[in-house]
Amino acid sequence: MSDIRFIYFDLDDTLLDHRRAERRALADLHAAFPETFSGQTIETVQDTYHRHNLTVWRRYGQGDLTKEEAKLLRFEKLIEALSLDGLTPRLMSDTYLDCYTRHWAFVDGAQAAFHTLADRFPVGVLTNGFSEIQHAKLSRFPEIRDRLASLVISEEAGYMKPHPALFAHAAEAAATPPSAILYIGDSYHSDVQGALGAGWQIAWYTSDGQEHAEVFRFQDWAVLLRRLA
Repeated sequence: MSDIRFIYFDLDDTLLDHRRAERRALADLHAAFPETFSGQTIETVQDTYHRHNLTVWRRYGQGDLTKEEAKLLRFEKLIEALSLDGLTPRLMSDTYLDCYTRHWAFVDGAQAAFHTLADRFPVGVLTNGFSEIQHAKLSRFPEIRDRLASLVISEEAGYMKPHPALFAHAAEAAATPPSAILYIGDSYHSDVQGALGAGWQIAWYTSDGQEHAEVFRFQDWAVLLRRLA
């Protein structure tokens, strides 16, 4: 990594711990409706939801589903897979999203690292996700929002990562040549492949054991900070 003039961060599971919030919200949902989830462990509910949500999210990203369809379909799939009775997908979705907002928190080490890098470089956030939820997260964490020179949310831009048009839009918003942008993200498909395809530099936040010679990877934010020192 060299000649970095701008840093974009992914939001979910890079700066903020989405997976932790998701699992805790599903545990809250399980506790809120004990009759519906009778006989189903919290772990089964969490794992089943996560598996179906990945498929639904891919379909949403491909344009096969609207946002509202995606929000409901992941719970329709959960109800179907676990043969649940007594709750509608709408009530499940609304309850889950309400619980989800209570569990937003930084990924370990990300808060301090973000501020360290924001002291040295102009920074932005480039994120997939539903627009209103991503804005709500940034409102909850104004220490992130108030330091951003650029905020790009896929729903507002009309493309989702790893689409090259989204990265081109973000580079234009940052007023920075692609080769001088560093992107920090956790998803190999959305973040790593998207950034490399756009000619950006990449730092992959991952514990994945898969090796990719062209990618700098880290599990500890201190490792990234040393690399950029």
